[in-house]
This record gives sequence, structure tokens and C-alpha cells, in this order.
Amino acid sequence: MAAPSTAPSTDEVALWYHTLDLPGRAPTPGWFDLRPVLGRLPWPEVRGRRCLDVATYDGFFAFELERRGAAEVVATDISDHHQWDWPAPIREAAGDQLGLIAGDKGSGFAAAHAALGSRVEKIEVNVYDLDPGQLGRFDVVVLGSLLLHLRDPVRALEAVRSVTAGWFMSVEAISLPLTLLARRRPVAELARDDSVCQWWTVNAAGHRRLLEAAGFEVISASRPFAEPFGSAHPASGARGGLRDRAFRGLCRATLGGVGVPHSALLARPRR
Repeated sequence: MAAPSTAPSTDEVALWYHTLDLPGRAPTPGWFDLRPVLGRLPWPEVRGRRCLDVATYDGFFAFELERRGAAEVVATDISDHHQWDWPAPIREAAGDQLGLIAGDKGSGFAAAHAALGSRVEKIEVNVYDLDPGQLGRFDVVVLGSLLLHLRDPVRALEAVRSVTAGWFMSVEAISLPLTLLARRRPVAELARDDSVCQWWTVNAAGHRRLLEAAGFEVISASRPFAEPFGSAHPASGARGGLRDRAFRGLCRATLGGVGVPHSALLARPRR
């Protein structure tokens, strides 16, 4: 289903997740700004290819695929905040609470789609339900910062593999301390805070292992990097306590900047 013709204006979007460059206005006040790290990702060639952006949210990767010359771009996401993979203790109320903060799910994508005059097609489907019978298969698939929000990331990655005919680029949040302490051993930490809908945070080796367990062969990897906070993110202007300042210092020393530690992998389905 394509973005509706009655899209909200960019000023009507309650919360921007992505920082986007849109014609005739300042960049959107996103929670995260991926623009500075685009060059650090292991992009495959997308020009002339059929591409998929999974869990698109405001559409940053979908619109980037289009900008890079993809012949066709499909973007998928859930249709409602209640469909997040919420932990049981907050499952009933969490969708309502997030809706009050972020507004309607997909409003940012619709506003950006209209502002860009984009041809990206958006389809509302959960990552667990990706089906080649419905969507077909894609030359390039991109998945950004979703696995930590999923109770079963391997099951989701198996669904991604089912629609991947060529390349898969996974850009995912990782634990910097676990990455430094266990460089080669895949490990993960289970989040202690239900309210942010985060489950497993893996180290860089764990990110690779998740893809391998789902049937992918990793071809290349970026060095870990910091995904910068956008102008609207609460952490972007916060000084924080001693622990926060120490973590920021560690990020600067090891990743070259401040933000959420990430790694990026380029893979293909194992034959």
C-alpha cells in the first residue's frame, strides 16, 4: 500500500525518528541522524535493482535506496504501535502510551514520501510475517536497528532471508562493553527495562552470529561506529552523570563519536 494522498504535513508529525533532508525545509528533528554514517556502511550496488527496507519507520533507508538509483523500492513496517514486540508486563498499555508520544504510526513516512515526491511503495507487514509469496524476492534488503527490539531476532532474520535473493545489509545496535570484552565470542545481554521495548543487545560477534544462525553468509563488515543522536533525542543535549560521561568518553575513544554503538554487515543467503 503506497503512502496515502492525504499525507500529513511535515509540521504535523508528532515525533520524527529519522533525521531527513526534505526539499524546502530544515532537516527533520529526528531522534537519530544516520546521514553522517552512510559512508561507513557496506553498501552493495543498488542501481537498477529491486530493493526492500524492512521496518522503515520514517523511511530513511528506503529513500536512500531510491536516491541511489534502485529500480523499485518497497518499505515495510507495522501499522500500529500496539504491534511492537512488547514485553508481557506492559503489553496492554504500551501501544497507547507510545501513540500519545509519537502520534500515528507511519505519519513521518507519509509526510516525507509526499515532500520528496517518492515512488517508494509501503506495505504494512510485521517482520516475522515477511513472505515471498506476498512480496516476491529482492536483490537488496536493508534492516536497520530492529533486532534489539525483537523477542526472537533469529526468527525475524529467517523471514528476511526468505525474501532475500541477493544482498542483505544489517545495521544493528550493539553493546560496546561486550564488544570490547569479548571480541570474538558472540554474547548478548537481556535488557532490564521493559518500557523501551528492547530485548537482546549483542556484541559485534553476536551480530554476525545472529545472521549466520538464520542462514546468511557474512561477506563483509564495517568497524563498529556510533550512530549519532538527532537534534530531538533527549540524550543529544543531556550532560548526564558520571556514568553517562564515562560512556560518552569511551564512545569517542573507540568509535570516534557519540551515539548508539552499531555494527553493519553485508551478507547473502547461504547456498
